[in-house]
Amino acid sequence: MKVGISTKRLEDVAADALVVGLYVGETKLPERLARLDRAAQGQLKRVLDAEKFQGKSGQVTHAHADGRRIVVAGLGPRAETTSEVLRRAAAAGVRRARDLGARTVAVEVLGDRLTARQRAQAVVEGAILGTYSFDRYKREKPDKTVSELHVVEPDARRAREARDGMHRGEAFALATSFARDLINAPANELHPTDLARAATELANGSRLGVKVFERAECQEMGMGAFLGVAAGSEQPPKFIHLIYSPAGRPPAGRKRKKVVLIGKGITFDSGGLDLKPPEGMLRMKYDMAGAAAVLGIMRALPALKPPIEVHGLIAATENMPSGSAIRPGDVLRAMNGTTIEIGNTDAEGRLTLADGLCFANTHVQPDEIIDMATLTGACVVALGQLCSGLMANNQALANRLMKAADAAGERLWQLPLIDEYREHLKSEVADLNNVGPRGGGAITAGLFLKEFAGKTPWAHLDIAGPAFTEKDLPLAPKGATGFAVRTVLTYLGE
Repeated sequence: MKVGISTKRLEDVAADALVVGLYVGETKLPERLARLDRAAQGQLKRVLDAEKFQGKSGQVTHAHADGRRIVVAGLGPRAETTSEVLRRAAAAGVRRARDLGARTVAVEVLGDRLTARQRAQAVVEGAILGTYSFDRYKREKPDKTVSELHVVEPDARRAREARDGMHRGEAFALATSFARDLINAPANELHPTDLARAATELANGSRLGVKVFERAECQEMGMGAFLGVAAGSEQPPKFIHLIYSPAGRPPAGRKRKKVVLIGKGITFDSGGLDLKPPEGMLRMKYDMAGAAAVLGIMRALPALKPPIEVHGLIAATENMPSGSAIRPGDVLRAMNGTTIEIGNTDAEGRLTLADGLCFANTHVQPDEIIDMATLTGACVVALGQLCSGLMANNQALANRLMKAADAAGERLWQLPLIDEYREHLKSEVADLNNVGPRGGGAITAGLFLKEFAGKTPWAHLDIAGPAFTEKDLPLAPKGATGFAVRTVLTYLGE
């Protein structure tokens, strides 16, 4: 979808469809809608009256005038305007225009309660994410697609602000779509080698550094936890390290902030020898959603140009059962020397993340670490499909991430790292066990990771619930959502 700014009035933009918003309680058509209604010879007002259109959030309707479609999206009460309301309205409006056959769509910078920059960003994010589809493996491709999006802001001063928001929204949405494509790809076409290739191609096409460590190099570094998970698969493991460095030098006397992002990269999770039941294994191609989020974020950074150094780490492997797979009761040694008894081979993600955390502290020495992982079913039980669990050893970092998630429209809920639950990880033969009792399983997993984060400010996002949806959502069709990409990009841009 080609995206651009137009400073014409909405009705003067050459497009197949025009999208406009309407607040609840606007009994008299605002002037911008009144002009469209006059062009439609009163047809728009007749449709709104006939459908008793109230402008509620999520409502959408349309009329035809001079061969064009006029789509009206509800914005809800004016006082309750948020970026997320505008994202969803833009998604619904542009999706309706697409379904009506429009190839070019003009959408006003919806709403009037936020800055033009915020509103334009929300509109573009909503338009791109709301019309996302994954049809790579379908013989018949959908005929109805939007090829051009004109973001309309007639005021020249606000248009400059809106243009910045448009570029930001496009970067956020394309990064999320990139992550969705990776997650939606089947595991037989996305092995660890493919994930490493995607990272390398990403780096070669932008200003990113990349290093892919092979099995032998990981062995030399002592990544016994990561390689233990990889032992059962015929596919070679890959440890991926991407680096974004901003141009120029930091101001005199100031140190450049350094952030590490770690994504769980299990390209397929069978559970290992503790095999998952069929219904639990069906969607396990998505167990690399954290890795996909990291790649999506890194993709956007050269365009967004945040003044911080960002490292993306992914320990990519499959978790498969075979004669060489780790067994319950085996003991692995992580990169920092910590020994781990395997209580359950299906608690593998935390093992790969443990070595990722060790690598970050040893070789990068960052100011902060954020990991993203489809880690536990326990988090889904606790928070459902629409909310991610947040755990952290630093409350200031947790607070900043919560604020960023709210701005991005992605739900986070902080879970406590209860010190007494550390007892659940005790082993009789090693420093730690990789599992504890069923109750509080998400917290126990977080406490396991905390052992490897050390004193570095660290936050863990358990995205097992919202990373994949089994039904259409306002901003995502059934399938991968790309959750956490926009939250972390918002955070890094603060």
